[in-house]
Amino acid sequence: MSEVLILRDPRESVKKCSLTPLRGLEGVRFLEYAPDRRVQAEGRILLHHEGEELGPGDRGLDLLLVDSNWRRLPTLLRTVEGAPIRRRLPSLVTAYPRRSRITPDPDGGLASVEALWAALALTGVVRPELLEAYRFRDAFLQANPLLWEPARAAGMTWDPAARPA
Repeated sequence: MSEVLILRDPRESVKKCSLTPLRGLEGVRFLEYAPDRRVQAEGRILLHHEGEELGPGDRGLDLLLVDSNWRRLPTLLRTVEGAPIRRRLPSLVTAYPRRSRITPDPDGGLASVEALWAALALTGVVRPELLEAYRFRDAFLQANPLLWEPARAAGMTWDPAARPA
């Protein structure tokens, strides 16, 4: 199983973080951002909007997910060392009700747990437990037909005919 390393911005609310329920799961490791800490990312996939599209050829590679708001992303990325493999997700729709008063979220932005689940599923690693506690799981899956096949293959059920929340 690929290891997932989550570089988390401590300024983000733990209560609102979609990744909080994943703490302690096998294969998922959290690292708090600190300006003087270096994150070794050599050979890991870094989910990044400027990378090539993620696909089955990326299966088996470890993953680095940066959990921050869009405004702080460049600051956190300055601590990443090595040569991570930048990959982006295909166009997906978030179900998370985003509201930023400071910086508008870019089109195609996802909740961190949505991005993580989609990245793994699109490389053939489906981990239903990642979405178990996600309140908007069904709406996320309903809104993204591209993810229906991996979800069904993993035994996940939801009503794809229902309207997203």
